[in-house]
Amino acid sequence: MSKIIATIVILLTFNGCTGKNLVKKSNQESAFIILKTPTMRYADMGFIYKGDSFVKVEIYSMGQPIMSLDINGMNVCMSTFKCMDKKDFNSKILVSSYPDTLLENIFQSKPIFNGKNLIKNNQGFVQNIKSNEYDIHYTVSPKETKFKDIKNKIVIKIKKTIEI
Repeated sequence: MSKIIATIVILLTFNGCTGKNLVKKSNQESAFIILKTPTMRYADMGFIYKGDSFVKVEIYSMGQPIMSLDINGMNVCMSTFKCMDKKDFNSKILVSSYPDTLLENIFQSKPIFNGKNLIKNNQGFVQNIKSNEYDIHYTVSPKETKFKDIKNKIVIKIKKTIEI
């Protein structure tokens, strides 16, 4: 019996350590993150973790996590809400007509709306997308990613911190 317990403890120890290695240091960044929608407001330092099939965003205040956002291929999980599929998340938190990949593309600093109205510049790119439902200004540079929907009062800003 003691051998079984020792084996379980060893397996749990190794399992707990392996999950942290899924995200390489090059796929982690600290940033000042602003996430403002009509239903929520967060603005503080945090971390963005990027993997092949997920994006995780954590925002901290005074060293304590105040919000966690896990985005994978199927759904979005928030620390303050249960997991919901991306369409539901867009309907409840953002705008229902946004593409399902919008949020993860913003946190990965990738083009949105399949690159619609994409204008590349020396530092990154700009997209201005306007319709009856939204008025979006999206800018990506090495230091900052800014998404602003004037019509729906949504702001997502990621100001990357410089590593020493």
